[in-house]
Amino acid sequence: MAKRISEEDIQKVVAQVKHPAIDHTLLDLGIVKDITVESNNVAVTFAFPFPNIPIKDRLVNSIREPIEELGAEVEVKITEMNQEELQKFLTMEQEAWKAL
Repeated sequence: MAKRISEEDIQKVVAQVKHPAIDHTLLDLGIVKDITVESNNVAVTFAFPFPNIPIKDRLVNSIREPIEELGAEVEVKITEMNQEELQKFLTMEQEAWKAL
């Protein structure tokens, strides 16, 4: 029988995923808004600063793939940041933008 995946296992994996252009993790930036673990099913809610951001799929897959490697099924939910979350994101983005 497969090992049951804990919320701690998921948090450890997700906490390591950095944004490709901003020197912060997706958790720190508020892009990963919520994670729910039930048995081996993981629901991840992403909050993006704007609709239709060009790297949405890249960001989702950067979280989905390491969770799936733990043996979990991943359900992705997408929402948009509220004004407070957006301001925090924009401030962090400005401070930590990496020149590509």
